[in-house]
Amino acid sequence: MTTKLTLTMEDQVIDSAKKYARQQGKSLSDIIENYLKSITSQEEKTSKLSPRVAKMMGVISLPDDYDYKSDLSLALSERYKSR
Repeated sequence: MTTKLTLTMEDQVIDSAKKYARQQGKSLSDIIENYLKSITSQEEKTSKLSPRVAKMMGVISLPDDYDYKSDLSLALSERYKSR
């Protein structure tokens, strides 16, 4: 069952979101619905973790283009360089 929902947002946000939706070949409603599903399912996953682990989630903020494999490779090469 689907239900109509009315949201109030800044015009610029709506325009950008519609443009993004067109580029993705999806409707804005689909994108918003999938986003809401993803954040609510994350809450469910978090609640299954131990309180200690859940408390640590989100402590570190990394840039979107962060490449952990590159940093890991560099750290390992430095570690084993002296051997």
